[in-house]
Amino acid sequence: MKVLNFGSLNIDYVYPVDHIIIPGETEPTGEVKENCGGKGLNQSIALSKAGVKVHHAGLVGEEGQLLIDKCLENNVDASFIRKIPGRSGHTIIQVDKEGQNSILLFGGANRQFTKEFIDEVLSNFGEGDMLILQNEVNLLDYIIDSAYEKKLKIVLNPSPYDKAVEKCDLKKISIFLLNEIEGEQISGEKDPDRILKVLSEKYPDAEIVLTLGSEGSVYKYKDKEYRQGIYKVKAVDTTAAGDTFTGYFISSLINGHDIPESLDIAAKASSIAVTRPGATDSIPLKEEVEKA
Repeated sequence: MKVLNFGSLNIDYVYPVDHIIIPGETEPTGEVKENCGGKGLNQSIALSKAGVKVHHAGLVGEEGQLLIDKCLENNVDASFIRKIPGRSGHTIIQVDKEGQNSILLFGGANRQFTKEFIDEVLSNFGEGDMLILQNEVNLLDYIIDSAYEKKLKIVLNPSPYDKAVEKCDLKKISIFLLNEIEGEQISGEKDPDRILKVLSEKYPDAEIVLTLGSEGSVYKYKDKEYRQGIYKVKAVDTTAAGDTFTGYFISSLINGHDIPESLDIAAKASSIAVTRPGATDSIPLKEEVEKA
């Protein structure tokens, strides 16, 4: 089985602040850090660090060589990443003293996908292979439809949730990984149990993993349900916590772990990630997670 991640690659500009600023407020910051990130890149690196060979497909702008280099440094196959004219995707991130963040996202090259590029990449994959998706790229509906026709197993993290997700045929998704906010946006419910019930009824053939922040996570598939608590740590930066969870959960399934083990491994990995600054650089290696 081959694993393909059709995902975003961003340059993150990170500003440490005392608190997340409110409208009309100006707050000085003493530094700015330039990191590699993007939900797609984060998840590919998490998968790779967890021991899974992953192919990343995406677009970067003229200044995006550092993003390609970051893939190569972390043993992510970058042969399906193309450089195009213009700017790469980037974010402006505030991180407060409690480790919470606020993110402004510019799509850039991530929003320049064409059907021809998608078809070219997918021609290298087929039945039984796995596709990882987020919603930081354009033509998400076309990617899902095309991959489903080729009988790929599709994993979707519908973040950030917007009208592009609503255009997709979500009945083609095999595994959903989403947080409470995205769960509410799709289901119309706020209570986690209600979210799981509605999603299970709407998408009965899909496995659902709902992350609940300090309350841990829940897995549901038909009549099976498992719950996982968090590992309490002092958070420094939560930027890549969800992507680390996604990468390690999927890698654990691929490596033959059962659902409870996979949830536990993902929780351990994300608890390590939040104790470190940055996005891709905060993601732990498999050996660190096993030691924890």
